Amino acid sequence: MRIKYEELKGVFKEKLIDLEFDSARADIVAGIFADNSRDGVYSHGLNRFPVFAQLLKDGLVNPNAIPEMVEKHGLVETWEGYNGPGMFNATVCMDRAIELAKQYGVGIVGIRNTNHWMRGGTYGWQAAQAGCIGICFTNAIGSMPPWGGTVPRLGNNPLVIAVPRPQHPIVLDMAMSQYSYGKMQEYELKQKELPFEGGYDSNGALTKDPAEIRKTKRALPIGLWKGSGLALMLDVLLAALTGGRSVEQITASGKEFGVSQCFIAIHKQDLHEDLIAAILEYTKSENPEEISFPGENTFRTRMENLKEGIPVNEEMWEKVKAI
Repeated sequence: MRIKYEELKGVFKEKLIDLEFDSARADIVAGIFADNSRDGVYSHGLNRFPVFAQLLKDGLVNPNAIPEMVEKHGLVETWEGYNGPGMFNATVCMDRAIELAKQYGVGIVGIRNTNHWMRGGTYGWQAAQAGCIGICFTNAIGSMPPWGGTVPRLGNNPLVIAVPRPQHPIVLDMAMSQYSYGKMQEYELKQKELPFEGGYDSNGALTKDPAEIRKTKRALPIGLWKGSGLALMLDVLLAALTGGRSVEQITASGKEFGVSQCFIAIHKQDLHEDLIAAILEYTKSENPEEISFPGENTFRTRMENLKEGIPVNEEMWEKVKAI
């Protein structure tokens, strides 16, 4: 089943207004949810909307909170999110980082007590479309054991790196596990196995079963101990930059809210587009039909879904319309 982008965004906006958003903020947040599904990241678009709605109903997300700067050290700013909608707060913070970068070359904005930003790549695209390099990362509830352990004490803390280009940007958006939990939910909804082992089952064996991994919360880190170390360092960096809640504190609360995030923008007039083009051409030269750079398939999916309509899980679509 496919539906048009405008219909999807319209339903999201209507439900957000019902959940006490003002119209302007509802439009921004609805647009991010719709954009995520448009770009093929269904796990952080339609499929995540009911979870977000429940967080609002539970009072864990304040739809009317206004983020504000509380500390400034040169080009590094710390903002307070007041547990507002993560997508709105992230948009504001990346806009501010871009503003600083266009004035000074670099802008760094950390925010504490914010909420899930949905697809992190959104803010990489935001920076790149403004002509800036974008780097951003967040912490999250514990869902991955440190290497050598079995208890999920690390967040699946995503890292985003984006570089603008004339055609469309290069945007890397990666979780610290082999598969994000949202991607595993997609496979589970389709009743499909993961292409590669993504974590451990209840017996401690590697498995391709997404339902088992989501149950045990023993996702496999990218690069094994390297992904584990990177997840830890992102949490440490966020604590240092924002003074906000760590993975330990988020996990202890039992639900994922009040997270910390960082947004970095770098602006430079000449990004040596010819050198970047040469790198991409060289990387793809062996098999250009099969090898893609980060963001390339996203852009292709975007164009297809805008033309043909966005694929939706019918059960999830009905659940959203019933909110």
